[in-house]
Amino acid sequence: MMKIIEVYNQRRVELEQKTTKINLRRLESFKRLINLFLAAVCLLLETVVFSYHWYVHFSGSLVEDLHFYQRGHLLQIGIYVVMLFFFSKTYGGMRIGYLKNTEVIFSQILATLAVNVLTYAQLSLMAMELFMLRFFLQMTFLQVLVIIAWINIANRIYHSVFPPRKLLLIHGSRPIEDIRNKFADRKDKYEIVNCMQVDVGIDEICREITAGFESGIYHAVVIWDISALERNILLKFCYARSIRFYIMPKITDVILLGSEELNLFDTPLLLTREYCMTMEQRFFKRMMDLLLAILLLLITAPVMAVTAVIIKLYDGGPVLYKQIRCTENQREFNIMKFRSMRMDAEKDGVARLAQKNDSRITPVGRFIRKVRIDELPQLVNIIKGDMSFIGPRPERPQIIEQYMEIMPEFAYRMKVKAGLAGYAQIYGKYNTSPYDKLKLDLTYIENYSIWLDAKLMLLTLKILFWPDSTEGVESEQVTAFKEKFGKEHQYMEKGKEWKEQKEPE
Repeated sequence: MMKIIEVYNQRRVELEQKTTKINLRRLESFKRLINLFLAAVCLLLETVVFSYHWYVHFSGSLVEDLHFYQRGHLLQIGIYVVMLFFFSKTYGGMRIGYLKNTEVIFSQILATLAVNVLTYAQLSLMAMELFMLRFFLQMTFLQVLVIIAWINIANRIYHSVFPPRKLLLIHGSRPIEDIRNKFADRKDKYEIVNCMQVDVGIDEICREITAGFESGIYHAVVIWDISALERNILLKFCYARSIRFYIMPKITDVILLGSEELNLFDTPLLLTREYCMTMEQRFFKRMMDLLLAILLLLITAPVMAVTAVIIKLYDGGPVLYKQIRCTENQREFNIMKFRSMRMDAEKDGVARLAQKNDSRITPVGRFIRKVRIDELPQLVNIIKGDMSFIGPRPERPQIIEQYMEIMPEFAYRMKVKAGLAGYAQIYGKYNTSPYDKLKLDLTYIENYSIWLDAKLMLLTLKILFWPDSTEGVESEQVTAFKEKFGKEHQYMEKGKEWKEQKEPE
């Protein structure tokens, strides 16, 4: 009898776990459906505004021999919808509930502006003259109001239906304040309810995960900076039970992202070659760099001239600031920027990154750094071949030496030519840690394609005006290593000790 009861209880638990898995899958499908619906409503409302202006103001103002029938009207509206969808998808305007509310609004406004500029150019060509700017500005203003109103409403709907995901953080012996702060910055999406150090034992952690998911305390697991052996055990444990997990990739994981899948008869293999762009990739990348650099140099020449005059009038110092940086294969070159700091900014000879509220930055410099005007002279570096439009940002030799003393893998990011903007600048910040910068830049290197370059160029327009990307390092820092947490500072002073304490890749 006891045996029968035991078997019954075991089957009941298995059935409950299976039901939970099915419900979780349905919840995720429902979440994606809600996200798609909310984003589609925003695009629909914007299209309605465009359609009204198209029928009332635009279509009747084109040249007389250009007749629009109903299919022509629908085609033009369809083209607008396709462009709006493309730019919204690219800039993240459709990621309601995933990105911060302000970032979704900003992204969607930027996408709408891009589409409206292209549409204005298209209609001006069709009319063979500059089109009706007043009505375009009116349409854009109405669309911006729609975006702000609807996305605020949509975010409220999304977060009322889907509360923050409760997380169990499993970590190693290093400080976790940084990652906790990053999750805390998205309280609308994540909530770390418990932290467990891996030293308590894998069995104890597995029991906690099982009990937490059965009782609904946890919705996902975060596996953060632990050894490969322990990580693999936990990864398989969660995967076998369909438990959602977030994982911090090691450098080797990022390298494997770009590997090629092969089959040796019935054995799957991953092939990672020595990194080298193909001849075709190098040719098209260089041609794209030259054409865009020359075009932008001509377009921005007036802005650069005005900036140069203002800098000169402010303190009478030099307009340009030249600095030795490293590009492909650690080759040194002189990077050019508009001077944004005082002339004696580094009178002590110590190379240091800009800090938050850095007193060395002039008022003029603060503005041109904010809108990235200070980077425009680097178009000349691109034309000379020292840099590319997209690639890892070039670092100073002194700072590279400091990084490589404690992280030799930092040299991997110099396998390609340095860039005006890079993966780490678009998806990270100015003060992103060197280790995270390396992983982001390796992601670009291992997944390189011409299309990826084109996508990152479009996203560069977004970070030009997004303040988070220009945030400086803390006042105590000289490089991007965060000394304020103590341990990392000790590791900087004792590079060998840091390497010995690193978890195996």
